[in-house]
Order: sequence, then structure tokens, then C-alpha cells
Amino acid sequence: MAQFFEIHSDNPQARLIYQAAEIIRKGGVVVYPTDTVYALACHLGDKQALDRIKRIRRLDDKHNFTLICRDLAQSSTFVKISNDAHRLIKNLTPGAFTFIIDATKEVPKRVMHAKRKTIGIRIPDNKVALALVEALGEPLLSTSLILPDADYALSDPYEIRELLEHELDLIIDAGVIDSEPSTIIACTGGTVAVVRQGKGVASMLG
Repeated sequence: MAQFFEIHSDNPQARLIYQAAEIIRKGGVVVYPTDTVYALACHLGDKQALDRIKRIRRLDDKHNFTLICRDLAQSSTFVKISNDAHRLIKNLTPGAFTFIIDATKEVPKRVMHAKRKTIGIRIPDNKVALALVEALGEPLLSTSLILPDADYALSDPYEIRELLEHELDLIIDAGVIDSEPSTIIACTGGTVAVVRQGKGVASMLG
């Protein structure tokens, strides 16, 4: 049965953020808010928690998981960022963008894209998400909370609890989110390209 924390979206309660980080450290699967959608998350190194997320979403090895980072400096440990990509990400973050980048050896192979060896990177403009990453001291392994056969991520914490409380360890309620997917930008092979246009607008890329 999932715990249910009501966390203020503008002034996250430090005590609840700390407790949420502890649940993740101990192998928990949590739902938390971003600046685009509610998302699932677990500890980067926890295979059992990852398998639970894959089961909830019915994901295969071709799925691009995302690392939620507090800043560009933290992300550079986990991805190979070119100079052009570095400038772009610095300009667009924090914000509603996911960057697909070649992963370093610090990323477990089981969370990379099976063929491309890439991983997503996000630095969201959301105080709860950033506070959670700060308390954890490392990136969150994450994916949007889109259930099988659904087109959009769940946006209401109470609906999430009704559907998934037996599958999760924690649901963070920061209010209903007007779900809109992030803009995905691939920064691989020396090129930069918008893969999916979402909430984020990168005017410099046309």
C-alpha cells in the first residue's frame, strides 16, 4: 500500500522530501511531479525497483529512461555532452526538455537504450522534483506515468492512488498537473535534432 504525501509545489516541506528520498534509497518506487507530467521514479542502481516500473508500464529494452538531475554539472557524470549540446542544455534548463545523449559507464546497461546506448537527461523546472534529487544526492531514474494503452500521463494524484496504490511505495501529491509531454531533443553523433515537440520551445532550433 503506497504512502501518500501532500507536498507544497512552491515550498516543499523538507521533512517529507527527506522521507521520500529515504523510500527511494531503500528500493521504493514513487510517483512524483515534474514541470510536465507526473512520473515514476526509483534509485538508479536498484534492479528490482526498475523491474517494477517496467511491469507497471509494460516497457521493453527499447525504452529511453530518463535521469532527473539537479543541474548540468551533475548530468555530465552520466552522459557524454558535446560542446554544442552543453551550450544548448545550459540555455534550455531548467525546463520542459528531455535530452537523449550517449551514456557513460556510470549508467547501468539495463537502463540504457539497448541498441543506441543512450539515456535521457532532464533538469525540470519543478521545485518538488529538484528538492527530491537534492535530498537523494544523485539523479532519479524516471519515466512518465503513462499506463499501457493510454496516450497521456496521469495528472491527478487521487486517480493515481486509486489505480496504483498497491503497485507503489509512495505517491507525492503536488496538485493536479496539466499534463503536457516534454520536448525531446537528441544530442548524439555530433548532431542536435528535435525528436518530439512538446511543452518546451527551443526557438534556436527552428
